[in-house]
Amino acid sequence: MGRKRKQGEGTLRLRKDGRWEGRVVTGYNEKGMPVTKSVTSVSKVECQRKLDELKASLGVLNGRAKPEMPFGEWVDLWYQTWSKPGLRITTQQAYEDRIYKHIIPGIGSIPLCKLTQGDLQQFYAELKRNGRVTRREQNGPGLSDRMVRSCHATCRMALEKAKFEGLILKNPAAGCKLPPKKKKEMQVLTGEEMQRFLIQAKEDGFYEMMLLELATGMRRGEICALQWDDLNVRTGELQIQRQVIHVAGELRESSPKTKNSERVVILPPGVVKVLRELRDRTDSRWMFPSPVKEDAPLDPQSAYRKMKKALQRAGCKNLRFHDLRHTFATMALEHGMDVKTLSAVIGHVSSTTTLDVYSHITGAMQLQAAQNIERVIGHSEAYEPHETLEDRLPTDEEMEATRPKFSPYTGKIRKPGTGGLYELNDHLYEGRYSPTNAQGKREVHTVYAKTREEAEALLEQMIREVRARIDAEKAALKAEQAEQPEAGEGKG
Repeated sequence: MGRKRKQGEGTLRLRKDGRWEGRVVTGYNEKGMPVTKSVTSVSKVECQRKLDELKASLGVLNGRAKPEMPFGEWVDLWYQTWSKPGLRITTQQAYEDRIYKHIIPGIGSIPLCKLTQGDLQQFYAELKRNGRVTRREQNGPGLSDRMVRSCHATCRMALEKAKFEGLILKNPAAGCKLPPKKKKEMQVLTGEEMQRFLIQAKEDGFYEMMLLELATGMRRGEICALQWDDLNVRTGELQIQRQVIHVAGELRESSPKTKNSERVVILPPGVVKVLRELRDRTDSRWMFPSPVKEDAPLDPQSAYRKMKKALQRAGCKNLRFHDLRHTFATMALEHGMDVKTLSAVIGHVSSTTTLDVYSHITGAMQLQAAQNIERVIGHSEAYEPHETLEDRLPTDEEMEATRPKFSPYTGKIRKPGTGGLYELNDHLYEGRYSPTNAQGKREVHTVYAKTREEAEALLEQMIREVRARIDAEKAALKAEQAEQPEAGEGKG
C-alpha cells in the first residue's frame, strides 16, 4: 500500500493514456470548489520533478515565505493565496478590514518565527483598549469583543497555515485568552406594536415592504433585491434568489448568503393582494425601487433608516432590522410551524441553526405544550391546570377595549415647489429640488448639510438661484423665438 500524501503535497496518478499526471490545489473559487494546476510526463520520476517545480512556483514554496519574514507579509500572502479566492465579496471586505486596518499595523512588523502568545495577547488587549480606527467619537476608542475575537480568528488561521507549511513549530494563537462570546439580545415586536408599526409604515410610504418582511422574515439585502418577476401572483410563490450588498461604497447584486438562502416561500393571500396592488401602480422591475436612482433597488441602509424612524414614531422598541426576522420566526413557532419548515422559510443552513437561534420558548408555547401533554395522558389527577390557554388570552372585545388608539405621525407637508428634505443618516441631510428647465427637461439639484435647519436654509437659497436662472433662460429663449420670424422676412 502506497504512502498517503500529506495535504499540500499534490497528487500523482497514472492516466489511461499511459502518462503520469501531477496535480496540486492552488486555491478555491467563489463556490468553494478547489482550483488546481497539473503537469504530465511519461515517467513517474519526471512527473514528480515537474510537480515539485510547479509547487515551487506557487504560494509559499517559491522563496517568498521564510520563517524570518514579517508576520504582516505572511498574513497578506496567506490571505491573497489561500483565503480570499474562497470568500464571498462581503466576507472579503471584513477580512481586509481586520488584516490591513488592525493586524498588520499592530503586529505586522514582528518576524513570523518570533511571534509569541504574549505578543498576540498584548495586541488583543490594545485593540480592546484603543483599537478603533473610525467613529471613535460615537462608539468610543476600543473595539468590540466580537471584533477582537474576529482578529484573533484571522491570526489563528494564518498561523495554522504557517505551521502546516513548516515555517513555525507551533501556533502561538492557540490558548489565547479572549473576550467572552456574547449573543446580541433578541427582541421581537408584540402584536400591538406590530399594528402600530404597520400603521406608521403605511403613513411613511413603505407599508408593503414591512408587511412582507413580517410575513417572511427575509434578510434586509434579500427583500431589497426582489423583482416583480420573482413573484407568482396566482400561486403566491416568491423566489428569493439574490441580495443587494455594499461593496466599496457601491450597491451591487450578489447571490444569497448561503446555498440554502436560495428558496421559494408561499405568501399569505392577503400579502399577495397588497403586492398585486403595489405592482399595478409602479413601473419599475424592482419590487421596492430606489426613490432617487433610476432602475435601481432600494438601498438596504435606506430601508433600515425608514424602519428605525417608523418604530420611533410608533412608540415601539428600538429594534434592528434583523429583529423583524426574529419577530416573524417567533410568531411562526407560536402558531404551530415546525422547526424544519421554519428553517426552510428563513433560509438557514439546517434546522440545527434554527433551534440554536430560537431556543427560547414563549410562555404561550409552554402553556400550550402542557395542555397537550395533559390531554394525552388522559386528564390525570396528578395534573389539574388552573387555567386554559383560552382563559389566559384576552377576548377580542377585551383587546379592543384596552387597545390604545394610535394616530400615525404625519410630519410636515411641504408645499409644491419647495423641494424635498431627506435625512440620510444621523449627521447628514439632503435637500433636493427637481424643476423643469427652459428646454422642458427635468433637472435635479441637491445640497447637503449636517443639520436639518442648515439644509433647509441652503435648499431655499438654491431654489431661488435655480428659479432665477431658469426664468432668465426662458426669457432668452422666448426673445430668440420672437426674432426668428423677423429674420425670415428680411431674407424675403
